[in-house]
Amino acid sequence: MTRPSSPSAPAGAHGLWNDDLAPTQAHQRTWRWYHFAALWIGMVMCIPAYTLAASLIESGMSWSQAVGTVFLGNLIVLVPMLLIGHAGAKYGIPYAVLARASFGTRGAKLPALLRALVACGWYGIQTWFGGMMIYTLAGVLVGHPLEGEKIAGLGINLGQLVCFLVFWAIQFYFVVHGIESIRKLETWTAPFKIVICFVLLWWAYDKAGGFGPILHQPSQFAPGGPRAGQFHAVFWPSLTAMVGFWATLALNIPDFTRFAKSQRDQVVGQAIGLPVPMGLLAALAVFVTSATVVIYGKALWDPVDLASRMTGAAVLVALIILLVDTVSVNLAANLVGPAYDFSALDPARISYRTGGYITVGIAIAMMPWKILESTQGYIFTWLIGYSALLGPVAGILMVDYYLVRRTQLDVPALYADEGPYAYTRGWNGVAVAAFALGVAPNIPGFLNAAFPASFPGVGDVFKQIYAYAWFVGLAIAGVVYRLGMARSGAPARAPLRRA
Repeated sequence: MTRPSSPSAPAGAHGLWNDDLAPTQAHQRTWRWYHFAALWIGMVMCIPAYTLAASLIESGMSWSQAVGTVFLGNLIVLVPMLLIGHAGAKYGIPYAVLARASFGTRGAKLPALLRALVACGWYGIQTWFGGMMIYTLAGVLVGHPLEGEKIAGLGINLGQLVCFLVFWAIQFYFVVHGIESIRKLETWTAPFKIVICFVLLWWAYDKAGGFGPILHQPSQFAPGGPRAGQFHAVFWPSLTAMVGFWATLALNIPDFTRFAKSQRDQVVGQAIGLPVPMGLLAALAVFVTSATVVIYGKALWDPVDLASRMTGAAVLVALIILLVDTVSVNLAANLVGPAYDFSALDPARISYRTGGYITVGIAIAMMPWKILESTQGYIFTWLIGYSALLGPVAGILMVDYYLVRRTQLDVPALYADEGPYAYTRGWNGVAVAAFALGVAPNIPGFLNAAFPASFPGVGDVFKQIYAYAWFVGLAIAGVVYRLGMARSGAPARAPLRRA
């Protein structure tokens, strides 16, 4: 297969090209399948993923139903991961440039900005988790929990704010040193995380003399249970939330696969690294938490809370491990993508590194602790809400790349003001309309979930649609885009190349 070399800035590429957005060259393609597997194992082993099973068990599922839902959601999201990742491996282009083929050279800034802002929120959430670990560790070291009056307008105390900012500063090293430093971090820490998971499992089993009562709790949806017959009403929005958990990565996965040595490396690495480890982590969380009922008298789903209850040097070791884990996850999942996306907004002025600075700045301003105040807010407002925005974008990208262009792109034209991807003044009206129609059905349900007091009269049909937000948006936008492009006539494809 012939790969394009990194171009010089094409004539007339005003505001569309810089060195960070240019197609990768052969010497930059250093990622093998085990780098991608390590990347995913590193990202999967994180606190939000660990606690996902908790939200499902709290909603009434048995442990096996909860683990199965997590696994199925990640198996589903693997499909767009591989499909969209194909373009990155084939042409060496990031997500923000790939989106120009469908949305237009200027219109691509819309999906880039949407994905970037969502990632900023996630970056803030993970940084908050890291800050709370430092906060907990400081309390253990001084011999009592840190306390203080909440700061007006923020809702957290001074100690929490300082620890949040300290963890934010720790991650700043990797913002400065770029994606290669992140690859090395993920590769070295992934095996370590696997070992730690098994050590934690052995510790829980040994301390409790077996696994506790959660494993024996029946589903509340079983016949005769308190929520008999209501399983599907909880399962589908939960599945959508599980898909939404990695929906941002499903879009910007070309930011990583553009460094793949081959197409096989990205496919094999992702297939090994995502669904199975995610399901196993959920099972680990259930087993360990079930044991904590015996050890501590109540279920401890928060690994930071669990670590703080350990004794001796184990506390320090556990919290340091969690800190390293959170750094590696946050940088790979929530920094690389938005850094490229912000760079694509104004390539002449914003480099990848500057895009990273913008990301970490917005992450503070979003006050992530407010997103996490309740399970309802976390799943139904945050996870499902942004999946309603990103599902349509994924549908448009996949339909454009596979059905409209048959995987053939004119790469130099992606960086040119004039050409097949310029459409009308740089915007493809078909893509914008498809995106709007994909999002529209989910707006009433989102408003009801986010602001129930202000929008109490939303009909059940819109609530049901919102439960399937990612799937509905992807399907509608994909169909509308395909029909619209068929009527308007697709832009010229690049000449077919022999594989």
